[in-house]
Amino acid sequence: MSSSLDELANDVARLEERVSDALFEAVRAQLRDDDAEAAEELERRLAKVRRSLVKAESLLRGQPE
Repeated sequence: MSSSLDELANDVARLEERVSDALFEAVRAQLRDDDAEAAEELERRLAKVRRSLVKAESLLRGQPE
């Protein structure tokens, strides 16, 4: 793999970690019931983004989906 693709895959992995952190915060907000409906919607959106980032990282690294 070219180093530029490897660097890009690493960047995507770091972004996925940040999205995961935000996802866990959304779940915690649901548990605290601080606007649970909005937190639930945010959780769904972040989970979808996270799955897409995981897939993108795998593709950049040449791994099967």
